[in-house]
This record gives sequence, C-alpha cells and structure tokens, in this order.
Amino acid sequence: MKKDPLFPKRPDKASLLREWTGPLTNDLVQQPGAFGLGQLPRRLDVAATTTSICGFCGTGCQLEVHLNKEGEAINLSASTEYPVNLGMACPKGWESLTPLEASDRGTTPLLRDARGEQRPASWDEALGEMARRFKKTMQEHGPESVAWLGTGQIAVEEFAFLGALAKFGMGFVHGDGNTRQCMATAVAAYKESFGFDSPPFTYQDFEESDCLIFVGSNLCIAHPIMWQRVMRNQRNPDVIVVDPRRTETAMAATEHLAIEPKSDLTLFYAVAREVIHQGWVDRDFVAQHTNDFAEFAAFVEPYTLEKAAGASGLSASSIQELARKIGTRERVSFWWTMGVNQSYEGTRLAQALINLALLTGNIGKPGTGANSITGQCNAMGSRLFSNTTNLLGGHQFTEAADRRKVAGVLGIPEERIPQQNSLAYDQILEAVGQGKIKALWIIATNPLHSWIEQNRFKERLEKLDCLVVQDMYANTLTAQSADIYLPAAGWGEKDGTFINSERRIGTIRKVRKAPGQALADFQIFRALAHHWGVGEMFREWTCPEEAFQILKKLSVGQPCDFSGIRDYAHLEESGGIQWPWPAEAESEDGKVPAQRRLFGDGKFFTADQRARFCFEKPRPQPESPCGEYPYILLTGRGTSSQWHTGTRTEKSDVLRKLYPRGIYVEINAEDAQKLGLQSGDKTLVQSRRGHLEASAFVCQTVPAGKLFISMHYREVNRLTREDVDPYSREPNFKICAVSLKPLR
Repeated sequence: MKKDPLFPKRPDKASLLREWTGPLTNDLVQQPGAFGLGQLPRRLDVAATTTSICGFCGTGCQLEVHLNKEGEAINLSASTEYPVNLGMACPKGWESLTPLEASDRGTTPLLRDARGEQRPASWDEALGEMARRFKKTMQEHGPESVAWLGTGQIAVEEFAFLGALAKFGMGFVHGDGNTRQCMATAVAAYKESFGFDSPPFTYQDFEESDCLIFVGSNLCIAHPIMWQRVMRNQRNPDVIVVDPRRTETAMAATEHLAIEPKSDLTLFYAVAREVIHQGWVDRDFVAQHTNDFAEFAAFVEPYTLEKAAGASGLSASSIQELARKIGTRERVSFWWTMGVNQSYEGTRLAQALINLALLTGNIGKPGTGANSITGQCNAMGSRLFSNTTNLLGGHQFTEAADRRKVAGVLGIPEERIPQQNSLAYDQILEAVGQGKIKALWIIATNPLHSWIEQNRFKERLEKLDCLVVQDMYANTLTAQSADIYLPAAGWGEKDGTFINSERRIGTIRKVRKAPGQALADFQIFRALAHHWGVGEMFREWTCPEEAFQILKKLSVGQPCDFSGIRDYAHLEESGGIQWPWPAEAESEDGKVPAQRRLFGDGKFFTADQRARFCFEKPRPQPESPCGEYPYILLTGRGTSSQWHTGTRTEKSDVLRKLYPRGIYVEINAEDAQKLGLQSGDKTLVQSRRGHLEASAFVCQTVPAGKLFISMHYREVNRLTREDVDPYSREPNFKICAVSLKPLR
C-alpha cells in the first residue's frame, strides 16, 4: 500500500496493542472544515498512522487514523489506495472518532437493585451475577429458556467467540443477530439459488456495467461511496432505479420506474417472460449451469406485460423497454438493498433478480451479477461466523460431519454442539412473550428502537426474569431496561476484522483507550467464560488475532475458505482480501488480486454445481390501505449522516446539523392540499399499533397516497407491523397502513 507522504511512519504493533495506563490528553484544536473533521489538526503533532475499516455501513471504507506520540488517535482521513473507497469517505466516516468521546459512554457495569434502580458494580460482581441468574434459569427451565440477540457491528472474532461461548460453553440453544433485520433475505436467497450465502460481485462492477438496475436501493444515501463508484463508470451506462419514491438515487439515475409498493415480484416475472419470449436468453449458460429453467419459463407465462402494468402502475411499454435493456445490453448488473430484503416476500423478490441474471448469463463476468448490498459494517461476518442460524463458517448444525469438523478444530466434545437450528429473531421474541425464554442477553444493538412493532417488543421485555445488555452506551432505550448492563468498547477501541459487501476482509485497530472500566467485547466474553467455569475450553482464544487463526481453520473446505490469509499484516499489505482465498490459492505475481468475482467458471456451490431458478406466486400485502387508514407508510434511510438508531451519529454535532432534529413525515403535495397541510405543520400519524407526532414535509418525492418517515427516529416503529418473510424470517419494515391528521 502506498504511504501518505505526510504520515510516512507506521506505528509499532506492540505500541498499538498495549493498554494505556495513564489518562489521555488531547489539546489539539480542529480547523473548521466542510464536515468539521477529516482535516489535519492545527498543531501538527502526529507520530504515526495506522489504518482501520470504518465501523458504520457495509461498504467497508478504509480510514487512515493519525496518532500522537502516545499512540492515541487524533484525527483521520480516507485511505487513497484502498480498493474500496479510493480516498473517499462519507460524513459518518469523517466523524468516526467523535462517538468515542461522548460524555454519556458507559464506563462501569450496572446492576438493578431491589428498588429497581441501576447501581454501579464491579466486573466480577456483574459477570458473577449474570452467570448465577442464567444458570439458575437453565437449571429450572432447560437450555431453551435463555437466548441472545447480537449485532452486525462487532468484529468477526467477537461474533465467533460469542457464538462459541454461548452455545458450546454456556449451553444456549437459541441466539440470533440484528442482521436478521437487514441481510437475512439475501442470505436465504443466495443459499437456495447458489448453494451458499455468496454475493458474487466486486465494487469494480459498478464501474464496468453497461446497465445497472437498483431495486429498493437509495444508494446515494445508504452507501454514498458505492454511488461514487457508479459515477466513475465510463461506459455511458443505463442507471435504472425501481422504487416507489423519487429518491436521491432515482433523481440521479437515467430512468426511474416509480412502481406501486410491493409490486416488484409481478414486475420482474413479467420482465423474465418478455426476455424469454424475445429470445434474449443466454441458452448456453442456462443449459450448462442452471436447473429448473423449463419450470420457470412455464411459471412466468401468465405474467404478461399488461398484468404487470396493472399491478405496478407502470406502462406496458416501459416494462418492455426494461426487459429489452436487460436482454440486450452486454453487461447488466442487478443491485438491491433493504427495499427488497425487508419484505414479507423478500426472498422470492431477491431470487427474481437472481433469475434474470441467470437467464441472461449476467454473472461471473465484469459489470454483471445479482448483487445484494450489505447494510451493516460486519453483517457478512455475522452471517458466516456468529454461530446463530448456521454453525461457524457456514457449516450446518444439523449435519453430523459439520459438527465433527467444528468440534475437532475447536478441540471440544462433539456433544457440546447443538444438533438443531436456533430460533430466528422474531421466534425468540415470540418465545419471550410466551414465557418460554426467561433470560435474554442483548449485545451491541438497540432493538427497543429498531425492532418492528415497538410497543409489543417492550411488553415482551417486561416478562423476562433477567435482561443483560452489553453496549457502548448505558442510556439507549434497551440498556435502560437492563437488569445487568455491561459497558463495551466501541470501534477504534479494539482490534479485529470486518467483512464487507464484496466479501473483503479488512482489519480494525485499537487507537483509543475505552473509557472507565469499559472492555472490548472479546475481553468481556473471555471474562464471562471464566465466571461460567469454561475458561479452559477457550484457552486458545487469547486475543482477536489468535482467534482469527482458529477461524481460518474453520473455513477450510468451505466456499468462504480464507485459510491462505497469513495474518492481519497480510490483510493490510493486500488492501483487504476477498474470500475465498484458500491456502492453495496462487497468483502470477505472488500478490492477492485486488478484485475477484465468484462464478466466473459457471460453477456454483450446490451439490451439482448448478444454480437454481427459484420462484413462487406473489402474495397479497399483509396490510392494505382502507377508509380508516388510507395511506401506505414507507420507511428507509433519511440522510447519509444518520445511522440506524442514532446511538452513535447523534453524538456528533457536525452530523446532527446535516439532518432534521425532529421527526418528519414526507407527504405528496396533492394529499397535503386535501388536508390543508403546509411544510412544518404538526401532524398525527397513526396505525393499528400506535401513533406518533411529526412535522409535515410537503414534496413530490413520494407519490399520492403514500407517506415516508425516516427509520432513524425512535418513534417510527410504533407504527410498523410484525410480519416476516417465511423463508428468511426478515421483518416487513417497509409498508403498513396509516392515517394522517393535522394537529391544530
């Protein structure tokens, strides 16, 4: 990697990993800038730099972190040579250090006393109490009476340690993560179609495609650095956005297809039918590398252009033109995010896009692919190594050979590994509501804000005998409900790896000391293993980099095999490494190629190495508008400066200036006129489950009969309804029926 001439010296690893023993000081004054950070300090007192992958979204940008003589981060900039972001960073990236400095960080464990108040406690007391209460629950009610809910935000090594400790050491049966809220649909779709959870693309495909189709993706806002990669495309591409809203991405595209919400499946079945009828199928690819084409062709036959036009609100000619571009352009790529995933039929919708890529042979080649864009910074790491709904490394709990392999690598008795799959997130919560799960451990997530149908979630938590919350902040909605609170270090305060959307593994580095008694999640798990009495089982899990060596062994023989990666230094020297990179991998110059796609040889991860066409009849919306609730509520990202529940981004004064402080509802001008509303007027938005007050924002970006509210505001999930996709168990966040009334 090319070094920054201003910061030529790399830090000594030992100094980076050491624990600070004294107080940290920083009297640097920031120069004013567009975002307030990212520029150099006025007093240039930089001793070294290191690199770290950003801890917000799944893009996986690398940041240059500038350190003072004590090894403490004082500023950062975007890495110019990293193959992901090429010197770019979004506002969240520039402000990555700010949340670490927040005055409301959790600094000591807390226990809820007999009066119902949280009081400070030592680590020994808090972890001892957690072990005592969870063991008591399991003894009285069995191993299925406890569970954990994780995250997509901690390091791969921490995911694996948590999952291994909970299931193999502590004896849990059930655990899931909040990647269930964003990526489960893509996982389910890829597994059934390709045989493994395997996004095939590399970010270079944004620049090499002749036709990019974005479905339910506001890339400009959700993944702005990816959108910059689209803007680098020199092939004069068609950029087509399929979305009910006229989003920022839709405005910048060459074409916006403003469909009716959740008519996508009918639309893409009709597109597939047209591709088949017009002879645009890549017959050789389909014959040699796929199964079930004849059945799929027969299935889509009833989905005429006219039927799709009636369902979607688009013209038959525009649908026909979409099919023509997909069928005739040389390099076509399909991209989707939460508008597809967060749906009651998201798995089949994702597979409708996969089917089109297979039909036209647009996979495994530059500028092509059926490409799911990851939401969180390490959702891919969670998908492979959290030990929740699949066994470590993409193995299966239900397969004896997989259990035997994992037990052998870890040096544990095979009977320690459950033979059944965990309940999914929504099923865990249902079991809490039914009194079957009585103790819950929540790590690095804030579901009292983020989970669907918020009021019902709150009622369930109240039924628990014990709630443990492990988080950077003690004042999140969820942490405030905890019986035991464990203060965790955040990004920048620990080491490990993340895996981004394009399967690239990169390192994160400790560049600050966590405040007070807060510990890295990895160290919390080590301490808990000791208190549970299974410390010896995890004696080799001494630090994240040693754990990484264990994970390499677990990956051997799997589609995600990365056993050829030597260590963290190898990742940093190579600009991150995309899996797979097995031990036997070779390259002509001895270096790991910066960009690699899957399926270039037409071989998939199924038993017969063929991809499958997967399809099913569309289902009606779970909740449609009616006289009492006449509007469809759409939800999504608000701005590039907001992130999820705002737990971190709200700590930055700079980011807070880039989006409205109060919750607002976007309403079409036609609807606003009927209600006598103007921008800024207070409104009451109500569903069958709850209500909220919001300021009206009158605009033309939402069609008549639809409303939009940003997902980042804590009130929004009072309205949403708890429906899930039956295959992925992912919630249907995007649509529900609501009413809107002026508040005079």
